[in-house]
Amino acid sequence: MKRERIAEVSRKTAETEISVKINLDGSGKSSVNTGIPFMDHMLTLFARHGFFDLDVSARGDIEVDCHHTLEDLGIVLGDAVSKALGDKAGIRRYGNMILPMDETLVLVALDLSGRPGLYYDVTPVSELVAGFDARLFHEFFQALCSRCGMNLHIRQLASGENHHLFEAAFKGLAKALDIAVSYDPRISGPLSTKGKFD
Repeated sequence: MKRERIAEVSRKTAETEISVKINLDGSGKSSVNTGIPFMDHMLTLFARHGFFDLDVSARGDIEVDCHHTLEDLGIVLGDAVSKALGDKAGIRRYGNMILPMDETLVLVALDLSGRPGLYYDVTPVSELVAGFDARLFHEFFQALCSRCGMNLHIRQLASGENHHLFEAAFKGLAKALDIAVSYDPRISGPLSTKGKFD
């Protein structure tokens, strides 16, 4: 019998106050309130398409700009995924997805190796998406990788409008992560010839 992979993490700074609860073996239900409607949409579909149960509450200084909130959301979500995974024994470790969203096509590939790295080849057609700077998604993914110990490649294969581009990226991340955290009965301990991750 596998243990429950549920974690809850909170973080409070002078700029943000964020809490995240995730169940890696959920059904895709979510409750998300970040103060940034488009990010709510992205995290809701991340939960749905990854079959993660996800609760997110965030308050940040978005009257200044969305940078602190996006970055700290990545930090807290990364910490929660890492905590829920524990020693990662028995998981597939790798996941990938090439995901179409109408005219847009995005490749996402990841390795839960413990060695963080973001390799991000995404060029929005305009700086803004739903009223905020689309370039800030890089900060979210960078923080997520750093705190989760994830090696993550996101590559735009076919361009399109910004909403479709980032929806494809978040759905692709969800599907790839769902594969990577899933158990394989053939795997005993960590899937590494070193006997550990990192």
